[in-house]
Amino acid sequence: MNKNYYAILMAGGVGSRFWPVSTTEFPKQFHDMLGSGETLIQKTFSRLSKLIPTENILILTNEKYNDLVLTQLPMVKPEQVLLEPAMRNTAPCILYASLKIKKMNPDAVMVVAPSDHWIEDETAFVSNLQQCFEYCQLNNALMTLGIQPTFPNTGFGYIEFDKSDSNPIKKVNQFREKPNYATAKSFLESGNFLWNGGIFIWSVQSITEAFATFQPHMNQLFLEGLETYNTSNEKQFIIKNYANAENISIDYAILEKAQNVFVLPATFDWNDLGTWGSLHEKLDKDEQNNAVVNAKVLLENASNNIIRTEGKKVVVIDGLNDYIIVDQGNTLLIYPKNKEQDIKAIVQKIKN
Repeated sequence: MNKNYYAILMAGGVGSRFWPVSTTEFPKQFHDMLGSGETLIQKTFSRLSKLIPTENILILTNEKYNDLVLTQLPMVKPEQVLLEPAMRNTAPCILYASLKIKKMNPDAVMVVAPSDHWIEDETAFVSNLQQCFEYCQLNNALMTLGIQPTFPNTGFGYIEFDKSDSNPIKKVNQFREKPNYATAKSFLESGNFLWNGGIFIWSVQSITEAFATFQPHMNQLFLEGLETYNTSNEKQFIIKNYANAENISIDYAILEKAQNVFVLPATFDWNDLGTWGSLHEKLDKDEQNNAVVNAKVLLENASNNIIRTEGKKVVVIDGLNDYIIVDQGNTLLIYPKNKEQDIKAIVQKIKN
């Protein structure tokens, strides 16, 4: 394995649209959402370790999830887990991790990957990632893996690339916000738009130069702790200073400003597993398109439902179509699938 290959595994999200399974105390990346025998973070770590040395995979998460990470990934050393003492979106944590890696190995190239996405063809994923790494070793490039859109999705951001570029790796024209349906439809028809799946690749040299150029205040904040990184004093510096960083995504902070952004259209199937409906798409289904995880079911006049329980609870349903039925702990959710985006707001109401 190439000792210059590194990964930053993003595992700090709460995944509130997967309530009541995903909670603040136990988010979706630490659950076996697919009923495969592995949690999402375990599957992602395993996928990355096909190309990247295990000791070079850093996990970025909230400090409250430290024990969960170490329990589910026993091959990881505590120093590989980077703990965010405050929620500050993706730019600050990526800069922090990048400076740590640069101090370890100034020749490093790295991938930033979410811990909770679904990728079926792992061989294609590894091949795509290898191609990006090789490009970033030779070029000053900020890269992303763009996902081939299969329908006009209004829940994703899009990447517009240069239509005239015949190279496999294409120059990015711009990032586009989540569109309305008509705009998303026009994106697909134009043929030079990809979904932004949040998978980024670059050399540590390229990304730290970009932060110095486009986010000088944030860059200075984290550079002040450089001598403490990878030492026993690092934690104290981060606890004291991390919350002073601006709350901003890597897209806004860097990628929408830089001119050296490129995209490789991915050749693997991908799903962000952002909602119960997206999970339903990826699970095995019966003749009436019902997907079942864990439960034993007796279904009459039921179609297009997703049913998930703890253990092997028996669930009897008659006359229910297009619903999410989830039994978890002391909570039972029975909710229309077409209103799944509202689950996040319901969680807030219950908290209040």
